[in-house]
Amino acid sequence: MEPAALDYRSAFQLAPIGLVLSAQRQIVDCNERVLAMFGTAREQLVGQSFAVLYPSAAEFERTGARIVARLDAQGHYADDRVMRRLGSGELFWCHVTGRALDPADPHARGIWSFEDLSARRQISADLTPREREIAALLVEGQTSKLIGRRLGVSPRTVDIYRGRLMKKYQAGSTPELIHKLLSA
Repeated sequence: MEPAALDYRSAFQLAPIGLVLSAQRQIVDCNERVLAMFGTAREQLVGQSFAVLYPSAAEFERTGARIVARLDAQGHYADDRVMRRLGSGELFWCHVTGRALDPADPHARGIWSFEDLSARRQISADLTPREREIAALLVEGQTSKLIGRRLGVSPRTVDIYRGRLMKKYQAGSTPELIHKLLSA
């Protein structure tokens, strides 16, 4: 008895994690999980720039620059970031992993997965775009020096933003802030 042929289109559409195919930072195709996660219809997403999924144009631009700078040798990239649901405008934490099909031209074509982290990580304070970036990197265990390098700012600037985050989250120390960021 011969096994049934694999239906890759159905596997893509019904995957338990959000999947997107991209070209030049435009959404070429996406699966049902992405549509549900971002609260939108296929017609409103396919053909659009990824910018529609970000809280601000500045965050979209900075993330794009970070992707190019941080791709590994195989063309992979991953981070946790704040994204925006199209339907409601709600902000939520999302784990994004991607692979550039050509590491020499990272934005040419790619495959991206999106995992909604909002069930275990809520946004409980009103954060600026830069505070969101620094919070995400603090959670990764990055030091002020490494965060500064990654974002192109001084470690002192990172410390100022960390102080603002500690005040907003009423944290007395960086480990307490990280705990609150992860459990908020």
